[in-house]
Amino acid sequence: MKKPPSTAALAFARNVQLRHLRCFVAVAQERHLARAAERLALSQPAMSKTLTELEELAGTRLVERGGAGRRGVQGLTAAGEQLLAQALRVLEAIDASAQAVAPVAGGQRLERLRIGALPSVAPSLLPQALARLRAQRQGLQILVKSAANAVLLDDLRAGELDVVVGRMSDPSLTSGLSFELLHTEPLVFVARPGHPLARRGASARAALAYPLVIYAEGTIPRHHTESFLASLGLALPADALQTLDVAVASALAAGSDSIWITPLGAARNDLALGRLVRLRIATPGTDEPVGLLLRTDAAPSPARGALVALLRDEARRLAAESKRRH
Repeated sequence: MKKPPSTAALAFARNVQLRHLRCFVAVAQERHLARAAERLALSQPAMSKTLTELEELAGTRLVERGGAGRRGVQGLTAAGEQLLAQALRVLEAIDASAQAVAPVAGGQRLERLRIGALPSVAPSLLPQALARLRAQRQGLQILVKSAANAVLLDDLRAGELDVVVGRMSDPSLTSGLSFELLHTEPLVFVARPGHPLARRGASARAALAYPLVIYAEGTIPRHHTESFLASLGLALPADALQTLDVAVASALAAGSDSIWITPLGAARNDLALGRLVRLRIATPGTDEPVGLLLRTDAAPSPARGALVALLRDEARRLAAESKRRH
């Protein structure tokens, strides 16, 4: 038998308003009271007052305030995390209802798909899948955001993205998310075709004598790079150039003696075109799982389903291509 709601729960349900939920979701997504207020075209005092009202209705603290005159937000409490999931569902339902009754533009309703992708993953998996998706679903509005894994997972959990092509992470960042493995890829050392180490067998120790291009601290490729070198008794030089920008890293490697240490997928197109070559340095134990991350409580959409199917196809194609080369 279903337990009847408590008096506090009934009071919350009767008195909570959409403005409370929109305020709370904005704060959760922006992680800053002033930015959340600007986003909703409210004054900061009005934003703070609305958030306080919501916490009083809930009977508990929902947001952990930070510094910067308490404008910053360190995160959500456990109760805040639970409310965020439900608030997102309510607001998404409201937005979907608004779309359903809104006038149709040009005879067609526009769908929207917000995709998060790691810089090291996007170049190999996304282009073909997105080209096929646009051919299948004309008029679809597509937004692709490229950022570090932790940022993308935060945005996904906060409802700012519909799907993320990324990597598994700390369990605290993947609460409420599902992960579907697409493929694994190793770290590789790549350089320009005429690089001194490209003409003969190389070693990780020899590669460290050249300028390095590596991923930024806190990223999974960086962690695997450091772990791999540590297993050989080596460490990254202090002057290694750090960047998440794949185009910058690729251009540096192609135009100088720099060596780029990267997941294979990020360099796949440059390797296929002969712009870069893979140095003969074995990297056992560096295979990284790449997959799809989705919110478990988000209602599926036709556009998201179509993209997921296309990404699965693209992952299978890349796997078959890799087997043929080996």
